Amino acid sequence: MYLDEAKEMMEKSIKHLGQELGKIRAGKASPNMLDGVMVDYYGVPTPINQAATVNTTDARTLVIRPFEKKILSDVERAIINSGLGLNPQNDGEIIRIVIPALTEERRRDLMKQVKQEVEGGKVAIRNIRKDINEGLRKLLKEGASEDDVKRAEEKVQQLTDAYVHKADESTAAKEKEIMTI
Repeated sequence: MYLDEAKEMMEKSIKHLGQELGKIRAGKASPNMLDGVMVDYYGVPTPINQAATVNTTDARTLVIRPFEKKILSDVERAIINSGLGLNPQNDGEIIRIVIPALTEERRRDLMKQVKQEVEGGKVAIRNIRKDINEGLRKLLKEGASEDDVKRAEEKVQQLTDAYVHKADESTAAKEKEIMTI
């Protein structure tokens, strides 16, 4: 029971880490770069992908076509205010965003951001291990076999090691993506 719970929670942590790493732009246009951007859609904060279609026309260009022309300026304002450092160009029909090539300094900054996200993911995984182990110790106090608890703790540690390794693999993949010119 505890192992299934631990595995499920650690899987969610890795999935979340993947989503966060996907938001870090690596010099290539990707529609999921704008996943965290919220548009004021008739007074309701709405994710940009629910108010517009977001596509790539080439490796460095994003095209955003709002479902309604009335919100074109709202979408543009949301992108500018998102803190992503993107410069949208509004032509009255669609919004184009040209992703600039990364400088060496910007690449290093992005790598720091990646490492920070990955470390956060690893901490989440370790916290899951800690919570599961605390639950196992409660079982021990309630009369569970010491050997069973010890085996379960070892399996939780193995799971933790495996998911920390997955997080490290995510770092390596994102580093390669960022550092490729």
